[in-house]
Amino acid sequence: MSMLIKNVHIVTMDENDKELVSGCIAIENGRIVYVGEQSDLPNSLSPRKIIDGKGKLALPGFINTHTHSAMTLFRGFSNDTRLSDWLSSIWPLEDMLTSEDAYWLSSLAIAEMIGEGITTFADMYMFMDKTAEAVELSGIRAALGRGLQGPDERSDMRLVQAKALWRQWNGQADGRIKVMVAPHALYTCKPQYLERCVNLAHELNAMLHIHVAETSWEFDSCMEEYDQTPVQYLLEAGVFDLDTLAAHCVHITDEDMDIMLDRNVSVSYCPSSNMKLASGFAPVTDMLKMGITVALGTDSAASNNRLSMIKEMHLAALVNKAIAQDATAISAKQALKMATRHAAKALLWDDEIGILSEGMKADLILINMDSSRYFPKGDPATALVYAGSGRDVDTVLVDGKIIMENREIKTLDIERIRHEADKIWLRIIKR
Repeated sequence: MSMLIKNVHIVTMDENDKELVSGCIAIENGRIVYVGEQSDLPNSLSPRKIIDGKGKLALPGFINTHTHSAMTLFRGFSNDTRLSDWLSSIWPLEDMLTSEDAYWLSSLAIAEMIGEGITTFADMYMFMDKTAEAVELSGIRAALGRGLQGPDERSDMRLVQAKALWRQWNGQADGRIKVMVAPHALYTCKPQYLERCVNLAHELNAMLHIHVAETSWEFDSCMEEYDQTPVQYLLEAGVFDLDTLAAHCVHITDEDMDIMLDRNVSVSYCPSSNMKLASGFAPVTDMLKMGITVALGTDSAASNNRLSMIKEMHLAALVNKAIAQDATAISAKQALKMATRHAAKALLWDDEIGILSEGMKADLILINMDSSRYFPKGDPATALVYAGSGRDVDTVLVDGKIIMENREIKTLDIERIRHEADKIWLRIIKR
């Protein structure tokens, strides 16, 4: 479908930080073919659909680099507890989930993410084939990995499922799905099992997605057992021989950061989850200064309660100013880069998404700036990060297809999804 978005304020997020106060974006066959002034629009373009973007801000779609979508079931469950207690209360309930449950709970998360302007997410959980089905139907883009733990009585099965997921879904949904290998963490994957995960990633030529140094307990336990930091341990285990997305990285040393930079390890920074679970504060400003790719993630709705990238951008900018006692530590524009361009790079998708530029996939969002929060008119990035809300997201496109317009999601039956989620809640949590 050919489309023209006109009269819109465009923040491209490209390397030159190109911005147009009243420009237009032309789309054909799922890709952006023109970004610029309307007066320079090629006459050869004849769009079938025209969207008037007056009063709106066009941005690349937000990219959530770390979540567990089907854990929407546990939103609000076991709040205000330590991570170890939180995990021990949730794990037995997870054993009661079925693949059908995962489909509806993933759909619930996807609906929320679309409503928040998220066009791509990275997921690690079980029943990932069902999450893939929800991704395909919804029109969103995703990097999916079957969560791996072991060894135990189900560890072989998990590896089989991870390989089957790659064979069935990698590159599917018109290329909107890629599959990763996702060992949960070093404390849930013993050395010999972690080695098998790494070997599988080599076999599939897939990137790795793993939790790294999320808590002081994880750091201290690794030092006690292996006389190495988690990052040093993973380096020796061969994890960083592959493209790696490391979630959290809260408790890391200067030497760890040198290793991560040298091995091109990308970080998914999850400020809400880290604070809610009292995990601590990741050294984000240090990582960014070194040149490490730092993106943003929400983590699950269970450890965050919201799947909002605007919220994570807001916290990333404010919290790190306070930690560094430096108001310039992370600017609004830097936070926005972490949710778009940096996030695309972290998922090895930066050749297709993350910026608004000719030739890129048309994954973009329109933000309604008619709210009083955006007046008087100033810098739109600052307004969005410091005052914006997910409710301001008006339109969402992925691959040039409208999946939400005027805040109405076009691809999912929201009422059915909520009904099914309530049934699962009553069966498992309220049993």
